[in-house]
Amino acid sequence: MEAYKEAGVDINAGYQLVDQIKKLAHNESLGSFGGLFSLDIGSYQEPVLVAGTDGVGTKLLIAIQANKNTQVGIDLVAMCANDVLSQGAKPLFFLDYLGTGHLDQGQAKDIITGVVEGVKQAGALLLGGETAEMPDMYATQHYDLAGFAVGIADKKQLLTAENTKNGDVLIGLASNGLHSNGFSLVRDILFKQNDFSLHETLPGYKHDLQTELLKPTRIYVDAVYPLIEQKLVHTIAHITGGGLIENVGRILDKDQSAEINVATWPMPRIMHSLQELGRLTFTDMTQTFNLGIGMVLAVDPANVEKVMTLLQQSGERVYQIGRVVSGQQEVKLKGELQ
Repeated sequence: MEAYKEAGVDINAGYQLVDQIKKLAHNESLGSFGGLFSLDIGSYQEPVLVAGTDGVGTKLLIAIQANKNTQVGIDLVAMCANDVLSQGAKPLFFLDYLGTGHLDQGQAKDIITGVVEGVKQAGALLLGGETAEMPDMYATQHYDLAGFAVGIADKKQLLTAENTKNGDVLIGLASNGLHSNGFSLVRDILFKQNDFSLHETLPGYKHDLQTELLKPTRIYVDAVYPLIEQKLVHTIAHITGGGLIENVGRILDKDQSAEINVATWPMPRIMHSLQELGRLTFTDMTQTFNLGIGMVLAVDPANVEKVMTLLQQSGERVYQIGRVVSGQQEVKLKGELQ
């Protein structure tokens, strides 16, 4: 193994990391050839497994530069768990992939600490993962992440566009800032068009840029899954790449459109700053960022008050942002960003 180590791959460092992950995840079975999950389907009439995979994108470059890697571990789980949730499924387990040029155990431990926290928030189990040390593939300290989540739902419980009804009220759940999308544009505006430092605090802000930019993606499982169980939600859109237009469009049937008033909730300050500094148009903003809404629920008007109350009791900030109408799968935005 000395020759392999001299070539840039430290097998022992990998073994040591696995031991640390076992302790972090409280799962001694990690490190086997495959992860095992005992599936109890007794309460399901026609169980369906729902799988999702995603990454964190160039937000990783912010984490690497700031040497703050825990938050992106949470992001990784959130991107996958929220997608699975949007199909009406309860997340069961999660697997992660970490690829790096040189395995820095401290950095890797920080990432996995975030993954473990994200899995906890999603009510799931960290079932396994892969760490690949690949010299010359990545710049020093650089890495990439991929996540894989699997959930379960009764077939009749699955949420698809066919469930959306004309007249449904669209309820928006507040995001925790930028979440994990739009960071190529964010970095261009802040660090290329302008010469800001990650340690700099913009006028009017309480925290420096690295703190603002690395706020982790909110995981909505605890607040939203009980609503699915109570059949209070018709469909769900996880607002990621492409913003409200792209993602709300996914929950519309072919004879439906959505009307959303962007003046019905406050957009996070960081997005106002990016809009001003980058001279971004309304279209730029709506097609790139979540605008302050991380998830949208389509709800029967008769259930809106109950859903809003339950979400608020779960700690969510929620807004009535629009309605489903007859149309041709368009998402129409009106109003001014607040």
